[in-house]
Amino acid sequence: MRFQLFYILATFFIIYSCDTDDILPAITMDVSDLQFDENYADQIQINASINVPADEDINLTVLTSGLATIDEDYSISSSSIIISEGSSSGTISITLLDDLDSEGNENIEIDISSSGNFLFLNPQLSITIIDDDYDTDGDGIVDVNDSCPETAGPIEGSGCPDSDGDGIYDNEDQCPDEPGDAENNGCPLVDADGDGVLDGFDDCPNEPGPAQYNGCPSPKILINEVLYDPPNDLPGDANGDGTREAQEDEFIEFYNYGSELDISGWSVHDNAEERHIFPEGTVIPADGVLVLFGGGTPTGTFGGSIVQVASEGILNMNNSGDFVTVYDSNNISVLTFDVEPLSNNPNESYTRNPDITGEFEQHAGIPEANGALFSPGTRVDGSNFN
Repeated sequence: MRFQLFYILATFFIIYSCDTDDILPAITMDVSDLQFDENYADQIQINASINVPADEDINLTVLTSGLATIDEDYSISSSSIIISEGSSSGTISITLLDDLDSEGNENIEIDISSSGNFLFLNPQLSITIIDDDYDTDGDGIVDVNDSCPETAGPIEGSGCPDSDGDGIYDNEDQCPDEPGDAENNGCPLVDADGDGVLDGFDDCPNEPGPAQYNGCPSPKILINEVLYDPPNDLPGDANGDGTREAQEDEFIEFYNYGSELDISGWSVHDNAEERHIFPEGTVIPADGVLVLFGGGTPTGTFGGSIVQVASEGILNMNNSGDFVTVYDSNNISVLTFDVEPLSNNPNESYTRNPDITGEFEQHAGIPEANGALFSPGTRVDGSNFN
């Protein structure tokens, strides 16, 4: 008991008899975090600080070790930390180098030391690099490069198997569970709808359609009425803007006898050049009508139809014969109309009689027209289409 009391008293004597000059400067090393994802883009700051301002430059040697490999998994800005005279801290940075190797988590062990006389409170740090290069299916191809990351496959198939054994890897096989032919994108040589387009290439495999529409039905649109020779004077004011102008009052009436049809980007051409591009959002409803005038300011209801004017400012249908062609947005010809058989300058429109299904006749000669010279947007008798 006497010995323990003596030891305690001696310890207090030593501590309180020491001058502050006898206490070693203390150096601490720290970092913002001890775990970082491999793809961490910012620099990791390693900071060394001293509890009193340095009275001269302090050079701290930095050594790194661990599972992570320098210049492969990370780089370091310097092999020493300098605490400058008058300063109380110094910093170096570590930059992680992302790769595509599945190598698991790795660590960087950091040690600092100095030939000077200092008290190091924590001279070692361990930073963990979290691997982000997963190989979920264990086929040796990391997920970011694996077209089938959850199903093992060879590198030749970009990580995908050939499930049906037809020699076509699943990532390129439109029928991966059914053996097929390479020419048919891995699907059996079947043409279910009999349209001549094999199912592997047919966007509508159960509905017949031509090859130019990838096996889907052609758009169901037709020209029902056309005016290429407006009557003279005010009776020729087909667009209803109060003025008869030969080019502006020309019109083509389109009828959609199928389902709703988006014709955005379609174009109308005559023999010479493009005359109109249907703007974005041009959708003709089922049994709907669109009237395209040569120009002017169309005024009226036109049977509730969609009304547009030629984007080039003119339709320019030649009275002595012309050829009108409509192209879809893929520049595929959808319909053509030959003006030549109707080119006898009748000063009235030609319209189908009966509407939609009949042959073209001069408008005023049809009894239901009651002498009207044209009927843009409506049936020949002036009633709406729907």
